[in-house]
Amino acid sequence: MNQHPTLGQIGEDLAASYLESLGWKILERNWRCGRAGEIDIVAVEPSYRRGALVFCEVKAKSGHGFGEPLEAITREKLKRLHRLACLWMSTHEMGYDRVRIDAIGILALPGQEPTIEHAKAVRL
Repeated sequence: MNQHPTLGQIGEDLAASYLESLGWKILERNWRCGRAGEIDIVAVEPSYRRGALVFCEVKAKSGHGFGEPLEAITREKLKRLHRLACLWMSTHEMGYDRVRIDAIGILALPGQEPTIEHAKAVRL
């Protein structure tokens, strides 16, 4: 088994650390629902009285080929993430003021500090 983290794993770790640095609480990472797919990060943003439940899609890239990281989040991926968010909410207790889907792009160019781009409330 490969012990080296993949770029995707590194990106998700960076995204989770970034969200925690903002005071967010990470509820789940890599939540899977059978063949339906996976949610990278489920978190609570404390900006509202009872918090905002946020489902985060993370895309990490090591170069500019084929566009920026957030450009890799397609309409189909957002539809799948919306379905997964509904499944997650159906199996967990709710009590949040808001629910939304965010996207986090990580660009990790060789020899440079990774950059993080956070798009809130991405739409279909």
